[in-house]
Amino acid sequence: MTITAEPLTFALKPLSPVLGAAITGLDLREPLPETVKRAVYDAFVRYHVLCFRDQHLSEAQQIAFTEQFGTLERHIARNRTGANPLVNIVSNLGPDGKPSGKLSSTRWHTDKSFRALPSLATILHALVMPPQGGETCFANMIAAYEALPTADKTALDGVRVVHSWEISCARAGKRAPPEEIADAPPMAHPLVRTIPETGEKALFMGEHAAYLEGQPEEAGRARLDQLAAHAVQERFIYRHPWRAGDLLMWDNRCLLHCANTNFDAARFPRVLQRTCVRGLAPA
Repeated sequence: MTITAEPLTFALKPLSPVLGAAITGLDLREPLPETVKRAVYDAFVRYHVLCFRDQHLSEAQQIAFTEQFGTLERHIARNRTGANPLVNIVSNLGPDGKPSGKLSSTRWHTDKSFRALPSLATILHALVMPPQGGETCFANMIAAYEALPTADKTALDGVRVVHSWEISCARAGKRAPPEEIADAPPMAHPLVRTIPETGEKALFMGEHAAYLEGQPEEAGRARLDQLAAHAVQERFIYRHPWRAGDLLMWDNRCLLHCANTNFDAARFPRVLQRTCVRGLAPA
């Protein structure tokens, strides 16, 4: 599909039946004209994941591109890997600059759901990738919600979930220091949120979702686990095979994502550059 948004034309090609589209013909180092920006955002809402091919952005250039879609979100202190708190380098490299064997973000989650204003979009730019594997995987939470039985949809109406950075860290075997807990206190959001541009409903949960508000924690967590098992069925998933120069922009409002561990992380580096756009309070 070729999209003409004066003064630029770009090509858009769906990546899978469930979500995702690749865009070619744009240089994201240059500001997008207003008509192009609107066309890109419309595609973002429709396809949930956009892959801009053949990009080579510095940190400053990625910040400038991201700012065209909203306010940048700061990262949790441990993820501020450079001088700029708005950029997070996602990496499996150790202090010696060599692959450590450790890979982060391997659990299904949506970025910064523990914030009062969770992320609208994440922009992730591949810098160094393994020759095979290391995909970023996405699960479509609109499709997962729509596939629920009517009785389940009714039961979930009005239910709220407490998202907790502290509990999320504990589950991963890490301890969140007091300053991070103070910076990201527990936050409740609707379990089913509405995408304002389309009116579609999506499950809003993931690894940061700790328990259901006003319900016993153990029972609430069990229900969240059931919903997660439903939501990450193969029929809802797209795995993005990275190419050199890929830059992904995805909709955190209606997706879960994680990194695929299907490569030797002790041998091959996997380094990406991340920025996030702050969203609105889920409703």
